[in-house]
Amino acid sequence: MTVDEFLKWIDGREGRWELFDGELVEKRPELPVHTTTKREAASALKGAIRNVGAPFHVTKDGAIVRVGPDTAYEPDGVVYDSPRMAGETVEVPAPLIVVEVLSDGTAERDLGAKLAGYFSIPSVRHYLVLDPESRSAVHHWRGAGGAIEKRLVTDGPIRLDPPGLAFFVEELFPA
Repeated sequence: MTVDEFLKWIDGREGRWELFDGELVEKRPELPVHTTTKREAASALKGAIRNVGAPFHVTKDGAIVRVGPDTAYEPDGVVYDSPRMAGETVEVPAPLIVVEVLSDGTAERDLGAKLAGYFSIPSVRHYLVLDPESRSAVHHWRGAGGAIEKRLVTDGPIRLDPPGLAFFVEELFPA
């Protein structure tokens, strides 16, 4: 299946789905800690965007990121800087920041195939993988010369440059 076929296939369909190398992958139901972490992360990103007055938008549910002709993911959060997505649009046109929240069984894909896939998109500058159990974030970013760099953040500030967003890792997780 191609991503174009997938986007037609998911229209109005129950559940949450991704496409990986042409194969459908149904996403498991989310635990409360997962949904709460997604909400907190979206709130932290929206606050950081407001603080700098940037024209960015945040999604946390239902947005699809195309990473190839036969692969598309539904991340837990996306920041993009193009015009606001229309009501029927599910594909994010130019993601800037992508967020995934770890769940049982997702770490290998989130830190492997998704990491490589997201950074295959030229517009992606940052990829945050949040671990609600350890309340930590693995921050991957496109560094000098296009090298993908990473650091583990367990407390204190996270700065996403560009585009100049900043917040504390503690804001990403429920109190």
